[in-house]
Amino acid sequence: MAATNGEVVCNKQVILKNFVNGFPKESDMYLKTDSISLKVEQGSNAVIIKNLYLSCDPYMRIRMTPMDDPNFTAYQPGSPIQGFGVGKVVESEYTELKKGDLVWGVTGWEEYTLINNPQTLFKIQHTDVLLSYYTGILGMPGMTAWAGFYEICAPKKGEYVYISAASGAVGQLVGQFAKLFGCYVVGSAGTKEKIELLKNKFGFDDAFNYKEEHDLNAALKRCFPEGIDIYFENVGGKMLDAVLLNMRAHGRIAACGMISQYNLEHTEGVHNMMNVVYKRIRIEGLTVFDYFPQYAKFLEVVLPFVREGKVVYVEDIAEGLENAPAALIGLFSGRNVGKQVVVVARE
Repeated sequence: MAATNGEVVCNKQVILKNFVNGFPKESDMYLKTDSISLKVEQGSNAVIIKNLYLSCDPYMRIRMTPMDDPNFTAYQPGSPIQGFGVGKVVESEYTELKKGDLVWGVTGWEEYTLINNPQTLFKIQHTDVLLSYYTGILGMPGMTAWAGFYEICAPKKGEYVYISAASGAVGQLVGQFAKLFGCYVVGSAGTKEKIELLKNKFGFDDAFNYKEEHDLNAALKRCFPEGIDIYFENVGGKMLDAVLLNMRAHGRIAACGMISQYNLEHTEGVHNMMNVVYKRIRIEGLTVFDYFPQYAKFLEVVLPFVREGKVVYVEDIAEGLENAPAALIGLFSGRNVGKQVVVVARE
């Protein structure tokens, strides 16, 4: 039954219990049912959205730990965690959004969320594609892949591209963008199923299971006998160290994430940094928020790829908010295959 204006409804939420040390567990979060009025204060500029799809992303682990960084605020124990999601506006005092509009952006892990800064939301204009795609290929991960590959790495046709965590939400797209651009592409992942996906569905030229390689340097030399021009970094640690040994002169590294380090009390050092000097390698960090003003430009490139079937996207769907904690934790053991999405409600 649809909720009506001003109605007070139950609001199931995923709450962070305490700050997390080490590897996160499902028990670090709990479900709580609160209530919310579906009426916003007149003149408040706020909106209430009904959450439909929630995005599970590795960076969320960082926010489970106290931090002193203006770019990333920590979650507050006792409050709902937040992340990117897709929702429908059920009440609005914001002139740019009306009831019934579909949006994507940062929202709460709950059934309904009061958004006091709705200018951060993106109105969904194109509904001829799956709505869940706005948690992935047409949302934050898609923009991350696009900005990291095209803007930071500045590829040239025929270059050698390596992507770690290549079957994930971002990696699968970087590989396909690189293939469409005319590059030679290799990815790594952690299961046989994911390796098959990279080669047979996403069209990578080659792929390897990093868990089966005793020597990452040797694995990269086998895949890139002439070296690597572009590395899309999702893993960090020992993988980054091995990549530096195999980079070509004037290579570019887009540092998107370092998932191998998120759950370590003491992060690993990188030992082969002198390669950056004598190979003139450029390493640049990537925060997608810098590129949000270019969202229209991004859609001009990526929407045709989706509509024409030039890029495919694999999602791993978890049904129900009660399964959201397990879905999020699964990212850190590689349980997901493709983009991990939580369905809160279909409409």
